[in-house]
Amino acid sequence: MPAWTPKGTPEGIADARRSLRCGRALRLLGRAVGRPFGHAQFPLGLCRRAAAGFTLIEVLVALGIVAVALAAGARATSALTENASRQRDALLAQLCAQNTLVQLRLSRQLPDVGDSTQSCEQARRRFTVRLSVRGTPNPSFRRVDARVSEGDTPLLSLSTVVGRY
Repeated sequence: MPAWTPKGTPEGIADARRSLRCGRALRLLGRAVGRPFGHAQFPLGLCRRAAAGFTLIEVLVALGIVAVALAAGARATSALTENASRQRDALLAQLCAQNTLVQLRLSRQLPDVGDSTQSCEQARRRFTVRLSVRGTPNPSFRRVDARVSEGDTPLLSLSTVVGRY
């Protein structure tokens, strides 16, 4: 197929009509040179290249959109991972606090007023449970606060009332 399409040939008309964008460009170019569309002779390679590829701007915009989407996905994944870690720590701390408070109840004694510290191991991690026993207006009950921490990081605070058996 020749690079230039002669005027009025069926191949030239069919090629020009294949792409609306190409046809519009040829009509505008024909008007600019003062000839109607059917009489103008234009290289078809120009139309094919314009319809087949992307410009550098289009590629850069698409790349920017993909980069923003990937960054948002990475941030969401990071937030989910941190949340799962926090939930795991809170669950293990709650197990330690509940175990300590259940031990107090099972001792069947009214705990002495004061502060104490106990160690608790859950999932191969060591937690510190600080018990604070305070009196209440009713001498048959004591308020017990359990504060669980891992190192210097406080994780959970749990309170209950223990009565005389």
